[in-house]
Amino acid sequence: MESVSKNIGVIGLGSMGFGMATSLLRAGHRVWGADMNAARVEDLTRQGGEPTPLATAAKDFDILVVVVLNASQTREVLFGPGGISGQLKPGAVVVSCATVAPDFAREMDALCTASDLLYLDAPISGGSVKAAQGRLSIMASGSPEAFAAAGPALDAMAETIFHLGETPGAGSAMKAVNQLLAGVHIAAMAEAITFGMTQGVTPEQILDVIPKCAGTSWMFENRAPHIVAGDYTAHSSVNIWPKDLGIVLDIARSAQFSAPMTAAALQQFLAAAGSGLGHEDDAAVAKVYARNAGLNLPAPFTAQTRDPE
Repeated sequence: MESVSKNIGVIGLGSMGFGMATSLLRAGHRVWGADMNAARVEDLTRQGGEPTPLATAAKDFDILVVVVLNASQTREVLFGPGGISGQLKPGAVVVSCATVAPDFAREMDALCTASDLLYLDAPISGGSVKAAQGRLSIMASGSPEAFAAAGPALDAMAETIFHLGETPGAGSAMKAVNQLLAGVHIAAMAEAITFGMTQGVTPEQILDVIPKCAGTSWMFENRAPHIVAGDYTAHSSVNIWPKDLGIVLDIARSAQFSAPMTAAALQQFLAAAGSGLGHEDDAAVAKVYARNAGLNLPAPFTAQTRDPE
Protein backbone atom coordinates (compact mmCIF):
# COMPACT_ATOMS: atom_id res chain seq x y z
CA MET A 1 0.00 0.00 0.00
CA GLU A 2 1.39 3.40 -0.94
CA SER A 3 2.29 5.48 2.09
CA VAL A 4 0.59 8.84 2.55
CA SER A 5 2.51 11.78 3.90
CA LYS A 6 1.14 13.12 7.19
CA ASN A 7 1.68 16.38 9.02
CA ILE A 8 3.31 15.39 12.30
CA GLY A 9 4.49 17.42 15.27
CA VAL A 10 7.10 16.07 17.68
CA ILE A 11 7.40 17.72 21.08
CA GLY A 12 10.63 16.78 22.81
CA LEU A 13 13.78 16.38 20.73
CA GLY A 14 16.05 14.68 23.21
CA SER A 15 18.02 11.54 22.42
CA MET A 16 14.83 9.58 21.78
CA GLY A 17 12.57 12.24 20.30
CA PHE A 18 15.13 13.51 17.81
CA GLY A 19 15.72 10.02 16.44
CA MET A 20 11.98 9.45 16.19
CA ALA A 21 11.55 12.73 14.32
CA THR A 22 14.26 11.86 11.79
CA SER A 23 12.70 8.43 11.29
CA LEU A 24 9.42 10.15 10.47
CA LEU A 25 11.24 12.35 7.96
CA ARG A 26 12.80 9.32 6.24
CA ALA A 27 9.34 7.84 5.88
CA GLY A 28 8.27 10.89 3.86
CA HIS A 29 6.21 12.76 6.45
CA ARG A 30 6.27 16.50 7.04
CA VAL A 31 7.65 16.98 10.54
CA TRP A 32 7.69 19.96 12.89
CA GLY A 33 9.74 19.81 16.08
CA ALA A 34 9.67 21.65 19.39
CA ASP A 35 12.11 21.51 22.27
CA MET A 36 13.31 23.73 25.11
CA ASN A 37 16.73 23.58 23.44
CA ALA A 38 16.42 25.68 20.29
CA ALA A 39 19.55 24.08 18.85
CA ARG A 40 17.74 20.75 18.65
CA VAL A 41 14.98 22.32 16.59
CA GLU A 42 17.58 23.87 14.29
CA ASP A 43 19.27 20.48 13.93
CA LEU A 44 15.96 18.91 12.90
CA THR A 45 15.36 21.66 10.35
CA ARG A 46 18.76 20.94 8.82
CA GLN A 47 17.73 17.28 8.56
CA GLY A 48 14.59 18.26 6.62
CA GLY A 49 12.17 19.31 9.34
CA GLU A 50 9.75 22.13 8.60
CA PRO A 51 11.13 25.59 9.45
CA THR A 52 7.92 27.16 10.73
CA PRO A 53 7.27 26.98 14.50
CA LEU A 54 5.38 23.90 15.64
CA ALA A 55 2.70 25.96 17.37
CA THR A 56 2.00 27.85 14.15
CA ALA A 57 1.42 24.63 12.20
CA ALA A 58 -0.44 22.71 14.91
CA LYS A 59 -3.87 23.36 13.40
CA ASP A 60 -2.89 21.22 10.42
CA PHE A 61 -1.37 18.28 12.32
CA ASP A 62 -2.70 14.81 11.75
CA ILE A 63 -0.50 13.38 14.51
CA LEU A 64 1.23 14.86 17.54
CA VAL A 65 4.00 12.78 19.13
CA VAL A 66 4.85 13.81 22.69
CA VAL A 67 8.28 12.59 23.85
CA VAL A 68 8.83 14.66 26.99
CA LEU A 69 10.35 13.52 30.28
CA ASN A 70 7.41 12.79 32.55
CA ALA A 71 3.74 13.17 33.39
CA SER A 72 3.94 16.79 34.50
CA GLN A 73 5.61 17.84 31.26
CA THR A 74 3.06 15.85 29.26
CA ARG A 75 0.21 17.61 31.03
CA GLU A 76 1.88 20.99 30.59
CA VAL A 77 2.47 20.74 26.83
CA LEU A 78 -1.02 19.35 26.19
CA PHE A 79 -3.30 21.10 28.67
CA GLY A 80 -1.25 23.69 30.54
CA PRO A 81 -1.48 27.43 29.86
CA GLY A 82 -1.16 27.74 26.10
CA GLY A 83 -1.25 23.96 25.80
CA ILE A 84 -1.25 22.66 22.26
CA SER A 85 -4.40 20.54 22.60
CA GLY A 86 -6.54 23.62 21.97
CA GLN A 87 -4.80 24.23 18.64
CA LEU A 88 -5.16 20.74 17.16
CA LYS A 89 -7.90 19.98 14.67
CA PRO A 90 -10.72 17.61 15.68
CA GLY A 91 -9.76 13.98 15.11
CA ALA A 92 -6.01 14.52 15.40
CA VAL A 93 -4.26 11.84 17.44
CA VAL A 94 -1.91 12.45 20.36
CA VAL A 95 0.76 9.74 20.66
CA SER A 96 2.03 10.00 24.23
CA CYS A 97 5.41 8.33 24.79
CA ALA A 98 6.61 9.38 28.25
CA THR A 99 6.83 6.82 31.05
CA VAL A 100 3.81 7.60 33.22
CA ALA A 101 1.45 5.83 35.60
CA PRO A 102 -1.55 4.05 34.01
CA ASP A 103 -4.00 6.33 35.86
CA PHE A 104 -2.33 9.37 34.30
CA ALA A 105 -2.68 7.87 30.80
CA ARG A 106 -6.38 7.33 31.40
CA GLU A 107 -6.73 10.93 32.62
CA MET A 108 -5.05 12.26 29.47
CA ASP A 109 -7.30 10.08 27.32
CA ALA A 110 -10.38 11.55 29.00
CA LEU A 111 -9.14 15.11 28.51
CA CYS A 112 -8.31 14.43 24.86
CA THR A 113 -11.71 12.85 24.27
CA ALA A 114 -13.38 15.93 25.75
CA SER A 115 -11.35 18.02 23.28
CA ASP A 116 -12.43 15.86 20.31
CA LEU A 117 -8.92 14.39 20.01
CA LEU A 118 -7.76 10.79 19.85
CA TYR A 119 -5.21 9.55 22.37
CA LEU A 120 -2.76 6.66 22.15
CA ASP A 121 -0.95 5.53 25.28
CA ALA A 122 2.35 4.63 23.59
CA PRO A 123 5.46 4.36 25.78
CA ILE A 124 8.63 3.38 23.96
CA SER A 125 11.65 1.16 24.46
CA GLY A 126 14.86 0.53 22.56
CA GLY A 127 17.24 3.39 23.25
CA SER A 128 18.52 6.30 21.19
CA VAL A 129 20.21 4.18 18.51
CA LYS A 130 17.04 2.28 17.67
CA ALA A 131 15.03 5.51 17.82
CA ALA A 132 17.27 6.94 15.09
CA GLN A 133 16.87 3.75 13.06
CA GLY A 134 13.08 3.67 13.33
CA ARG A 135 13.35 0.36 15.17
CA LEU A 136 11.75 1.06 18.53
CA SER A 137 9.35 -1.17 20.40
CA ILE A 138 6.12 0.66 21.22
CA MET A 139 3.78 -0.63 23.94
CA ALA A 140 0.49 0.89 22.87
CA SER A 141 -3.09 0.92 24.04
CA GLY A 142 -6.04 2.92 22.85
CA SER A 143 -9.11 2.84 20.67
CA PRO A 144 -9.04 1.28 17.21
CA GLU A 145 -9.55 4.78 15.83
CA ALA A 146 -6.47 6.04 17.67
CA PHE A 147 -4.36 3.13 16.42
CA ALA A 148 -5.53 3.74 12.85
CA ALA A 149 -4.85 7.48 12.99
CA ALA A 150 -1.40 6.97 14.53
CA GLY A 151 -0.48 4.08 12.25
CA PRO A 152 1.69 6.01 9.75
CA ALA A 153 3.81 7.43 12.57
CA LEU A 154 4.04 4.12 14.45
CA ASP A 155 5.17 2.32 11.31
CA ALA A 156 7.93 4.88 10.74
CA MET A 157 9.20 4.89 14.31
CA ALA A 158 9.00 1.25 15.36
CA GLU A 159 9.83 -2.24 14.22
CA THR A 160 7.56 -3.77 16.87
CA ILE A 161 4.18 -2.34 17.85
CA PHE A 162 2.42 -4.11 20.70
CA HIS A 163 -1.38 -3.73 20.67
CA LEU A 164 -2.21 -4.02 24.35
CA GLY A 165 -5.92 -3.31 24.28
CA GLU A 166 -8.44 -0.56 23.72
CA THR A 167 -8.10 1.03 27.16
CA PRO A 168 -5.31 3.60 27.62
CA GLY A 169 -3.17 2.74 30.60
CA ALA A 170 -2.37 -0.80 29.53
CA GLY A 171 0.63 0.44 27.52
CA SER A 172 1.92 2.39 30.51
CA ALA A 173 1.43 -0.63 32.77
CA MET A 174 3.55 -2.74 30.43
CA LYS A 175 6.21 0.00 30.29
CA ALA A 176 6.35 -0.09 34.09
CA VAL A 177 7.03 -3.84 33.93
CA ASN A 178 9.78 -3.20 31.39
CA GLN A 179 11.33 -0.40 33.43
CA LEU A 180 11.31 -2.54 36.57
CA LEU A 181 13.35 -5.15 34.76
CA ALA A 182 15.59 -2.67 32.95
CA GLY A 183 16.48 -0.70 36.07
CA VAL A 184 17.13 -3.81 38.15
CA HIS A 185 19.23 -5.31 35.33
CA ILE A 186 21.41 -2.18 35.04
CA ALA A 187 22.02 -2.10 38.78
CA ALA A 188 22.71 -5.84 38.78
CA MET A 189 25.13 -5.42 35.87
CA ALA A 190 27.05 -2.77 37.83
CA GLU A 191 27.04 -4.92 40.96
CA ALA A 192 28.25 -7.99 39.08
CA ILE A 193 31.14 -6.20 37.38
CA THR A 194 32.39 -4.56 40.57
CA PHE A 195 31.90 -7.76 42.55
CA GLY A 196 34.05 -9.56 39.98
CA MET A 197 36.71 -6.90 40.35
CA THR A 198 36.99 -7.68 44.09
CA GLN A 199 37.94 -11.21 43.05
CA GLY A 200 40.59 -10.15 40.58
CA VAL A 201 38.39 -10.57 37.50
CA THR A 202 38.68 -7.60 35.13
CA PRO A 203 35.67 -5.87 33.58
CA GLU A 204 37.05 -6.83 30.16
CA GLN A 205 37.05 -10.52 31.13
CA ILE A 206 33.53 -10.29 32.52
CA LEU A 207 32.31 -8.64 29.32
CA ASP A 208 33.97 -11.37 27.27
CA VAL A 209 32.49 -14.25 29.26
CA ILE A 210 29.03 -13.32 30.57
CA PRO A 211 27.30 -12.63 27.21
CA LYS A 212 28.02 -16.27 26.35
CA CYS A 213 26.58 -17.56 29.63
CA ALA A 214 23.16 -17.84 31.25
CA GLY A 215 23.69 -14.79 33.44
CA THR A 216 23.58 -12.32 30.58
CA SER A 217 20.85 -9.80 29.80
CA TRP A 218 20.22 -7.22 27.11
CA MET A 219 21.09 -4.49 29.59
CA PHE A 220 24.34 -6.23 30.54
CA GLU A 221 25.40 -6.53 26.91
CA ASN A 222 24.39 -2.94 26.14
CA ARG A 223 25.74 -1.14 29.23
CA ALA A 224 28.78 -3.17 30.34
CA PRO A 225 30.79 -1.96 27.30
CA HIS A 226 30.35 1.61 28.57
CA ILE A 227 32.11 0.65 31.81
CA VAL A 228 34.88 -1.23 30.02
CA ALA A 229 35.44 1.79 27.76
CA GLY A 230 35.26 4.25 30.65
CA ASP A 231 32.77 6.19 28.54
CA TYR A 232 29.75 7.55 30.41
CA THR A 233 28.40 9.78 27.66
CA ALA A 234 24.69 9.71 28.38
CA HIS A 235 22.53 7.67 26.04
CA SER A 236 20.13 7.00 28.92
CA SER A 237 21.02 9.02 31.99
CA VAL A 238 21.13 8.07 35.66
CA ASN A 239 18.44 10.69 36.33
CA ILE A 240 15.86 8.69 34.38
CA TRP A 241 15.81 5.88 36.93
CA PRO A 242 14.73 7.64 40.14
CA LYS A 243 11.75 8.84 38.11
CA ASP A 244 10.90 5.57 36.37
CA LEU A 245 11.56 3.24 39.30
CA GLY A 246 9.67 5.71 41.49
CA ILE A 247 6.68 5.31 39.17
CA VAL A 248 6.99 1.52 39.43
CA LEU A 249 7.00 1.70 43.23
CA ASP A 250 4.04 4.12 43.27
CA ILE A 251 2.05 1.66 41.15
CA ALA A 252 3.18 -1.22 43.37
CA ARG A 253 2.05 0.59 46.51
CA SER A 254 -1.35 1.30 45.00
CA ALA A 255 -1.65 -2.42 44.26
CA GLN A 256 -0.39 -3.33 47.76
CA PHE A 257 2.45 -5.19 46.07
CA SER A 258 5.94 -5.48 47.54
CA ALA A 259 8.76 -4.82 45.06
CA PRO A 260 11.96 -5.11 47.12
CA MET A 261 14.36 -5.58 44.19
CA THR A 262 13.03 -2.45 42.54
CA ALA A 263 13.46 -0.54 45.80
CA ALA A 264 17.06 -1.74 46.16
CA ALA A 265 17.92 -0.71 42.59
CA LEU A 266 16.28 2.67 43.12
CA GLN A 267 18.54 3.35 46.12
CA GLN A 268 21.64 2.79 43.98
CA PHE A 269 20.43 5.23 41.32
CA LEU A 270 19.53 7.78 44.00
CA ALA A 271 23.03 7.40 45.41
CA ALA A 272 24.51 7.93 41.94
CA ALA A 273 22.37 11.02 41.31
CA GLY A 274 23.22 12.36 44.76
CA SER A 275 26.91 11.92 43.96
CA GLY A 276 26.64 14.24 40.98
CA LEU A 277 26.35 11.51 38.35
CA GLY A 278 22.77 12.27 37.33
CA HIS A 279 23.60 13.45 33.82
CA GLU A 280 26.02 10.63 33.06
CA ASP A 281 25.06 7.40 31.34
CA ASP A 282 23.11 5.11 33.65
CA ALA A 283 26.02 2.63 33.57
CA ALA A 284 27.68 5.17 35.90
CA VAL A 285 25.74 3.55 38.76
CA ALA A 286 28.80 1.25 38.81
CA LYS A 287 30.76 4.19 40.22
CA VAL A 288 28.71 3.96 43.42
CA TYR A 289 29.71 0.32 43.90
CA ALA A 290 33.32 1.07 42.97
CA ARG A 291 33.58 3.99 45.39
CA ASN A 292 32.12 1.99 48.26
CA ALA A 293 34.52 -0.91 47.61
CA GLY A 294 37.59 1.23 46.94
CA LEU A 295 37.86 0.04 43.34
CA ASN A 296 39.15 1.85 40.26
CA LEU A 297 36.97 1.41 37.21
CA PRO A 298 38.53 1.48 33.72
CA ALA A 299 39.64 4.90 32.59
CA PRO A 300 38.50 6.30 29.24
CA PHE A 301 40.37 4.92 26.26
CA THR A 302 42.86 7.31 24.64
CA ALA A 303 45.06 7.10 21.57
CA GLN A 304 47.75 5.71 23.87
CA THR A 305 45.58 2.98 25.37
CA ARG A 306 43.82 1.71 22.28
CA ASP A 307 44.91 1.09 18.74
CA PRO A 308 42.90 2.94 16.08
CA GLU A 309 40.02 0.93 14.66
